[in-house]
Amino acid sequence: MIKRNRVAISKFIIHKVGNKFNSATNIFSENLVTFDEESYELMKPFLLKPFGNVAESYRFSHHSNVELNEMNNYASQVFSDPSSFLDVSKHIVNHLFEQSNSSQIKVGDVIIALIEDVEYKDVVTQALGIFKIENKIDFFQTYMEKDSLDVVVQKGISTKKLDKGCLIINTSDGEGKIVLSVDTNNYDAQYWIKNFLSVKYADDSNQHTQNYIEMCKDFSEEIIKEDFGVHEKSKFLAKAIDFFKENESVNIHDFKDEIFEEKEDQKVLFDDYKKKFEEDNNVLVRNEFAISDIVLKKQKQKIKTEIKLDTNIQIKLDVDAPDASAEYLEQGYDEEKKMKFYKVYYNEED
Repeated sequence: MIKRNRVAISKFIIHKVGNKFNSATNIFSENLVTFDEESYELMKPFLLKPFGNVAESYRFSHHSNVELNEMNNYASQVFSDPSSFLDVSKHIVNHLFEQSNSSQIKVGDVIIALIEDVEYKDVVTQALGIFKIENKIDFFQTYMEKDSLDVVVQKGISTKKLDKGCLIINTSDGEGKIVLSVDTNNYDAQYWIKNFLSVKYADDSNQHTQNYIEMCKDFSEEIIKEDFGVHEKSKFLAKAIDFFKENESVNIHDFKDEIFEEKEDQKVLFDDYKKKFEEDNNVLVRNEFAISDIVLKKQKQKIKTEIKLDTNIQIKLDVDAPDASAEYLEQGYDEEKKMKFYKVYYNEED
């Protein structure tokens, strides 16, 4: 996550990227944008606000040598020689164009900006921003026609949502330059993250926490739900989230002892699934790591614990109350109706 209190855009240009599968070509600008005060003050939050809550960071990767990563090289060139910004910006668009390996990849405007005084983890430095605008909205424009006002529909860029963007921060750790990315149109996530940027998640507590919670979510869906039912799936997720909330770090043995208690068969299933998850997703799920509260908060919001019944009734369980479903929800079978049922205990209705 970044702070943008002091940020300033020192260089800014807009190009258009096409798609080689539908004969749409790139269009390049030859001059940098000169802002008026109003558009400048609107542009800064539009580009940078989405990164204010980004916890996960990436690092450049390459199958043989990270120094051969195109975007890593382009960013290094701009940081070391800002006068190369215009030429490098065209190379970046050409590189993005080459990744359009499907007719479904959208053409769009590409904004490239050199940003000064970005604060990331107490370091104030530069960042190279690349932003792709894929969707434009309709808006009304009024104009004077023969002494009367008329209206016409035009298309423009919404200031409320950035389609795709990345910030390459001019600072490094043991894994390389820090890269932040946002993508609200993630139907083509591989195109942006893997093919264009060629980055991987950083090996830190944010990523360890995300990997572990993602594994728990998939385990609950593919194993617990299938073998033990929706109710048990929801109980497992609630207990897992509660463990993360109550501890500063995860030790996988402590986790299994608390979540599964004496259910040794489920511990074995969990161990087996961990190996499968790592292989399928090409990730390493750590057995011990510090918990990231930021990632936990984001991931908790994505967890669904509803029990949907075929009688058009839904029971929503509170992920923050892991013991509630065990204490106040009973499942049974009615011989007369030949139907399953849930019995819910409560004192008052809200």
